[in-house]
Amino acid sequence: MSVLLRLAALGLVAWGLLDPRFRDAEGIPTGAICLPVSLAATSAVLALAWRTSWRKPGLWLALALAGQAVSLQLIDAGPRLHYQHYQTLSWILAYQPWHLLFLVCQTILVARGFRGRWGAVLGWLSRHLRWWQIAGVAAVFWLTAATVSEDKRRYVIELAFAAFLQTVSLGNVVLFAWSLPKDAVDRLRERLRRWLEPSASAGGLDPFAIGAALWVTSAAAFLNVVSYERHPHIPDEVVYLIHARYFAQGKLSLPAPPVPEAFEVDLMDLEGDRWFSSVPPGWPAVLAIGVLLGVPWLVNPVLAGVNTLGAWYLIRELYDPRVARLTALLLAVSPWHVFMGMNFMTHTATLTCGLAVGIGLLLAQRRRAWLGGLLAGLGSGWALLIRPLEGFILGLFAAGWIGASILRRRVSVVTLMACATAGILLSVSALAYNRILTGDPLRFPIMAYTDERYGPNANALGFGPDRGMGWPLDPNPGHSLFDALVNSNLNLFSMNIELFGWSTGSLLLLAVFLMTRKWRPVDAIMLAVCVAVFTAHLFYFYSGGPDFGARYWFLMLVPCIVFAIHGMDWLGGALGLGKDVYVMLAVASLALMALVNYFPWRAVDKYHHFEYMRPDVRELSCKHNFGRSLVLVRGQGHPDYASAAAYNPLDWHAPAPLYAWDRSAEARRRVVEAYSDRPVWIVEGPSLTGQGFRVVAGPVQSSELLAAETNP
Repeated sequence: MSVLLRLAALGLVAWGLLDPRFRDAEGIPTGAICLPVSLAATSAVLALAWRTSWRKPGLWLALALAGQAVSLQLIDAGPRLHYQHYQTLSWILAYQPWHLLFLVCQTILVARGFRGRWGAVLGWLSRHLRWWQIAGVAAVFWLTAATVSEDKRRYVIELAFAAFLQTVSLGNVVLFAWSLPKDAVDRLRERLRRWLEPSASAGGLDPFAIGAALWVTSAAAFLNVVSYERHPHIPDEVVYLIHARYFAQGKLSLPAPPVPEAFEVDLMDLEGDRWFSSVPPGWPAVLAIGVLLGVPWLVNPVLAGVNTLGAWYLIRELYDPRVARLTALLLAVSPWHVFMGMNFMTHTATLTCGLAVGIGLLLAQRRRAWLGGLLAGLGSGWALLIRPLEGFILGLFAAGWIGASILRRRVSVVTLMACATAGILLSVSALAYNRILTGDPLRFPIMAYTDERYGPNANALGFGPDRGMGWPLDPNPGHSLFDALVNSNLNLFSMNIELFGWSTGSLLLLAVFLMTRKWRPVDAIMLAVCVAVFTAHLFYFYSGGPDFGARYWFLMLVPCIVFAIHGMDWLGGALGLGKDVYVMLAVASLALMALVNYFPWRAVDKYHHFEYMRPDVRELSCKHNFGRSLVLVRGQGHPDYASAAAYNPLDWHAPAPLYAWDRSAEARRRVVEAYSDRPVWIVEGPSLTGQGFRVVAGPVQSSELLAAETNP
C-alpha cells in the first residue's frame, strides 16, 4: 500500500504540472495547481505513516491537509485588490461540487471520530473554563472567520460557512492529537524538551535562532524572486524604489520631467523644476543601501531575518529561552511575517525599529544606560522617519518606560538624555527634510501632496467628512467611529488568516490566552503595545487594505506570537502532566499544513502579478533591444504605466529606454516632440491585453508617428 501511495504522490505532481486546467491562457500556474500538489503531499504523509504506529494519526493529518487545500480553492482571493471571500453556494455547486462533497465527507468523518467522546470534551471544558471564557474564545474563533460584505445577508451566510469549516478543521486536528501513539509521544517528549529548552544560562546567539532567521531570509528572498519577480506591485513600492534610487545618488529630488503628464507617478510630487517623492524618507534611505549593492529586492528579506533574531533575543530576556525559541519558530512559519519580508513595503523596517526600542530599553535596565537609551532613541526616531504614526507610538512608549524607570530608580537620567538626543537629532533631520521640500519644517511632503490632490485633511487623523481619498476599499466617505469599527473587523479577519495561515484560524490560541491567563507585568507590556497600535489606527480613515495582512498593525506581530505560545502552554497544562507535547504536535501539524497549503496558494494565487503589476517591460526591453528609445505605454496609470515607470532612468536624457504614459493624444504629441531624436515603441499594458504587456508597434520614427497623428 505504501508503494501505491508513493506512486500516487508522483502521479498527482505530474497531473498538476501537465494538466492545462491548472494554468491560465499564458501558461502560468494558477492557484488551482496547489490542490494536486497538496494531495500529493497528503499521499506522501500516508505513505510514510502506513506501516507504523502513526497510521491512524497519519490518516487524520492527511484528511486535515486535504481539507484545507480543498477549502482554499473555494476562496475568491486572486491578484485583484479586494478582501478575500468564500464563493457563494450557487457558484460552488456550479463549478466545484466535488470540492463541496469532499468537505461534507470530512465533516462526517470528524463527527464520527468524536462519537462517544463528547462527554469527555464537555467535561474537560466545564472543569477548566467558565461559561464566559468559553463564550469569549468562541466569539473570537467564529466572528473572525470571515469579514464584512456590503450585502449583509451574504456576510451572515459566509460567516456561518467559514466558522463551520474552521470548527471542522479544529475537530480534525484534535482527533489527530487524540490518536497519537502514546509510546511514540513519550519518546518525543524528552527530545522536544531538550530541543526547545536550552540552558537558561547559555549566552551568545542561539544556533536555533540563527537557523530560523536564515530560513526566513531565504524563504522571503525566494518568494520575492519567484512570486514577486523582484518587481514592485503596490503604487507605494514604485515610489519607494524611485526614492531610494535618487537617494543612492545623493539627491533629494529629481529634475522635473519634460512632459510631466506623460511621466506622472502616484505619490511623486511636482514643484516648479523639481520632481520628488512625497513619502517619508526613512524607508527609502534604508532601501538605498540595497540599490547601491544592486539588490534592493533583498533588503526586506534580510531585515525579516534580523527581526527574527531580534525577537528571539527580546523574548529570551523578557521570558525564557523556551518561549524565545518558540517565537523564532513561529515567526519562521508565519505567512504574515514571511510575505511581509518578501515585498518592498515599509512595515518590516518599522518592526526592526520597534525591536530596537525594546532591546534598547532592556539594555538600559541592565545599567548600560547611554547605550540602551541611544538604541531606543534611534529606533523610535528612525521609525518616525519611516512611518510617523508608528514612530510616535514607539517614542511615547520609550519615553513613558524610561520616565517610570527613573522614578523607580531603575535607570539613570543619562538613559533619558541619550534616548532624547538620538530621537531629537533624527526628528530635526525630518524637519530639515520637510523644510527643503515643502518650505515648512512642520509640513510633511505626503500631507502637502494629499491635501492638494484630495483636499485638506484627506490624509489626516481624526473623524470627519473631509477624511479619506475616495479609495474603493474605504468603507464610507469621510471617517466615523462606525468606519473605525469596520476597519478593525477587516484587520482582525486579516490577522486570523495571515498570522499563521492555519485552517483553524490563527487567533484561537490568542483567544485562549486572553480569556484564561493570569497576567504578568511583561504580558501587560505586550498587550499595551497592541492596544496602542490598535487605538492609534482607529483615527485613520483606512484599514491598510488586504495587502499583506493587517499591515498597519504589523507592530503587533511579536506580542501576538507570544500570546499564542501562552495559549498553547495553558492548553498543555490543562490537559494534564506531560500532555503539553500533544498540543505542540497539534500546532506542528497546523504549521506543516500552512507550509504545504497556505504558502504556495497565497504566493501563486494572490501575489504573483498582484494588482496586475508585471515586470514584462523589463523582459521586452531585452527581447526587442529597446535601447535609447521612447516607449509609449498604453493603459491605466496603475497597473500599466506604474509597472513600466519603475524602470525609467533618473536622467531624462540617459541613453536608455524612457517609458512614457500614452494617456492622451495631446500628451503623446508633446512627449514625442520632446524626444524627436528617439525611435518610438508602443506597448499595451495588462488592462488592455487581459494578459501581459504586448508590443503593438515599433520601432517607429517620431516624425512618422507625428505625421500619422496629424493625418490619420
